[in-house]
Amino acid sequence: MEYPQIVLKPKEEGRLREGHLWAFSNEVAQAPSGMAPGALADLVHSGSGFLGRGFYHPHSLIAFRMLTAQKEDIDETFFEKRFCEAQAWREMLYPNIRSYRWIFGESDRLPGLVVDRYGDYLSVQLLSAGMEKLRALILPLIEKIASPKGIVLRTDAGLRELEGLPQASPEVVFGQVPEEVEIELENGRYFVNLLKGQKTGFYFDQRDNRQALAGFCRGRKVLDAFCYSGGFGIAAARAGAREVVFNDSSEDALALAQKNAELNAASTIKTFVHGDALKLLDRQAPGGPYEVVSLDPPAFARSKKHLAVALKAYEKLNAKAMSVLPRGGLLATSSCSHHVDRAFFMQMLRRAARKAGRSFRLVELRSQAKDHPILLSMPETEYLKFAILQVV
Repeated sequence: MEYPQIVLKPKEEGRLREGHLWAFSNEVAQAPSGMAPGALADLVHSGSGFLGRGFYHPHSLIAFRMLTAQKEDIDETFFEKRFCEAQAWREMLYPNIRSYRWIFGESDRLPGLVVDRYGDYLSVQLLSAGMEKLRALILPLIEKIASPKGIVLRTDAGLRELEGLPQASPEVVFGQVPEEVEIELENGRYFVNLLKGQKTGFYFDQRDNRQALAGFCRGRKVLDAFCYSGGFGIAAARAGAREVVFNDSSEDALALAQKNAELNAASTIKTFVHGDALKLLDRQAPGGPYEVVSLDPPAFARSKKHLAVALKAYEKLNAKAMSVLPRGGLLATSSCSHHVDRAFFMQMLRRAARKAGRSFRLVELRSQAKDHPILLSMPETEYLKFAILQVV
């Protein structure tokens, strides 16, 4: 099968030859007129020929998303192989657990496709025009491979707007999906709302980090701020925390955290506080009462132009958390903003510590869970930064 050719400008092929999957609009020299967003095409270079095959978008900043560096047909057989490869990796990572991120876009060489598995149910996001264009192929194929009881299509992600795709309410596109699905992970059991929950319903990306923090929580009082469904607090309670306080600005999230805490039946005393985490921390005296504080705020930097403002917001929040901890206390803090890379994240934490007038040791610096793999050639696939710090 012949594919239209997108010609790259001279000297712009280096990053793609090293394994990056995107070509930007200012790197494209020419393309056939009238191509629809998400059309399949070949990316070529005038000096070195074929570079790859993928999706072309004439109106997006990311003009080309590479699916393969080989001259292979992009058909059902191609996608079935990729889906099965992704599934085999997750099954190796979590042999006794059926809830994980099955497909993570570019990291699985499937740009713009995200699939989360919740036992017998799937939550799917189509985030690129190319994947949206192939919806009629993709959805039946993942149904065939996974044999789920139900599939929810989440078309409410803001990233769709960057591709000129409409946002809509989540919908069940196959089978039946209950109001809440119960899943079991390494660090607890959780109710998940696939139609109304944040993102695809649950934050799988923090699963390994919850385990890492839980080991430090035995006998301590823990604040799980921005708790959403209560993941960090529940992991801490199951590990023997003396007391856990769950906090979120969303009443729905806090109610879900409470249900999940009850589901796990840990003996730890639990308190649920509705409101802004920064205001909650403002009311605490220095040196107490929390011995462990977990911060998992939303992405403050939605785009590069918001980076400076976002870093100041992260600094203010972390400085306040640092100031309330006693000597020996622990801060577990995250940023899921893609534009805040590791260097920016660490610089922000150093400034926050100076602002708080405290000294910290870095216990661990971590990233997203292994079911959210990172492409070595594509820094954009690493978005989550997670640090555990101790007051010294």
